[in-house]
Amino acid sequence: MSNFLFYNDIVLLRLYLLKMEKLKKRWGLTSNWQVLIILLVFSITGYTSLLIAKPILNLVGLSQETTNPWIYRPLRILLIFPFYQILIVVFGWLFGQFEFFWSFEKKMLRRIGFKRFFKEDKAN
Repeated sequence: MSNFLFYNDIVLLRLYLLKMEKLKKRWGLTSNWQVLIILLVFSITGYTSLLIAKPILNLVGLSQETTNPWIYRPLRILLIFPFYQILIVVFGWLFGQFEFFWSFEKKMLRRIGFKRFFKEDKAN
């Protein structure tokens, strides 16, 4: 049984390393540490933007208990979006990956229609 578990661990490790290599190539990174830091920044940013949205909605008088879910949830998602955009760059800077996340942010904002606010970079 222990040989089976050891073999599964090796297979999972190989899959993990293969995925890391794909992400490094896709994002133009040089080390696995960069990939881990970037994934960590994405997760911290998502969680933080979720935490921020609820108290702000409560501040304007919209709580989950008293507001229709068909109104509350879309409003919360709309509120999360701008906080996420700001926090991704801030956390990227705090973790030393500002260039990556600033480029990522500009690319995403261009795709959703904010092209006129950013100069066109050939690298992005």
